[in-house]
Amino acid sequence: MTETTIFEGKKAAYFTLGCKLNFAETSGIGKTLKQLGVETVRPGEVADICIINTCSVTEVADHKCRQAIHKMVKHHPGAFVVVTGCYAQLQPETVGLIDGVDLVLGAEQKGDLVHYLEDRLRRVSQYKDVAAHEVLSLPTKDIKTFSPSCSGDDRTRYFLKVQDGCDYFCTYCTIPYARGRSRNGSIRSIVEQAKQVADDGGKEIVLTGVNIGDFGKTTGETFFELIKALDGVEGIKRYRISSIEPNLLTDEIISFCASSRAFMPHFHIPLQSGSDVVLKLMHRRYTTELFAEKIEKIKSLMPDAFIGIDVIVGTRGETKDLFEETYRFLETLDFSQLHVFSYSERPGTQALKIPHEVTPEEKHERSQKLLSLSERKLKTFYERYIGKEAQILLEKSKISGVIHGFAPNYIKAEVCTEENIDNELVQVRFVGFNSDTTALTAILV
Repeated sequence: MTETTIFEGKKAAYFTLGCKLNFAETSGIGKTLKQLGVETVRPGEVADICIINTCSVTEVADHKCRQAIHKMVKHHPGAFVVVTGCYAQLQPETVGLIDGVDLVLGAEQKGDLVHYLEDRLRRVSQYKDVAAHEVLSLPTKDIKTFSPSCSGDDRTRYFLKVQDGCDYFCTYCTIPYARGRSRNGSIRSIVEQAKQVADDGGKEIVLTGVNIGDFGKTTGETFFELIKALDGVEGIKRYRISSIEPNLLTDEIISFCASSRAFMPHFHIPLQSGSDVVLKLMHRRYTTELFAEKIEKIKSLMPDAFIGIDVIVGTRGETKDLFEETYRFLETLDFSQLHVFSYSERPGTQALKIPHEVTPEEKHERSQKLLSLSERKLKTFYERYIGKEAQILLEKSKISGVIHGFAPNYIKAEVCTEENIDNELVQVRFVGFNSDTTALTAILV
């Protein structure tokens, strides 16, 4: 730990956009600053330091990033403002021109954010006009560093980063440019982090990354070896795999999860399109046939498994007939929920060379059709468990008298109780849907 007083007495505000990986990284930054004496601002307080961790997966995400930066600058006048993350990596010049921004850090520098912040704050304290005259922008294209992180602020579930970057270069995606090539921590270091979570009282860990099935590129290890090692960590009751590519979800991994001590029957698998023509245009590394085989394999070993699927609608080249092909394919699959995204053109991607653009109106119509399918599938999945019992892990709730939790297969439960039993594993019986059908009401048994 740095012996310094530059941070003492200061307060920080954090804002994170995008994926769970970003939230894990922001949490890591916050923990480090807290150890150096920086408090997190309470509602209504003005921060001395603002840190915005950005996303750039779509044009809408870019817009939200700009809005967030402007809002932070407005609500915390005079604060030292640091912007990092994917939007900062891809559009550093744009970010640097936003009034109030003092420091722009890309993916390579994110792990050393505290070091850069400390150095900058010292310069500002010594030369009072530095912040007013100069924005320091440091993103580089050469992204090689793996920075470990794990979020668990007031959470029952911890999000543990095991991998970063991607080597796939799908035609619609900027992730390899925003986060660099695939890299990871060692199994030994990740197991140690999991043990620390257990020591801190955490019971559930979600493994996060950009392409976690590709784990091992920098250490000569494999994702299968990682999950076997993590399964042996005492104290951790549950693991979930945040998302894994279908071509990397091996039968070996599926079989292990089915028989393991702590890996839950819960999978999130990106499909992106149910048309082999579109998958080829996207440069995806599997076919619909392989995808269907993976779903069947999971369900054969874990009939109660929750399966979430990512789908993108309206990509270049997706004609009406090809979308209908996707819809018909999805109807045949035994999944639980869809995560539907409308295609957003990203500068510099190969998808811009593909003919046939889909109108915004068509994208919206297709999204709504898939969302309706998802609602039907999810309702049917939940209905199967009404009247049955399950063990749920209760989480903190902001609603008095109500607490939520998740079953092993990710069914959300709502329990009415005044007891302080968050972060406890309890047995419940599912009674029916809650008022807004977002969960099943449950009673303690």
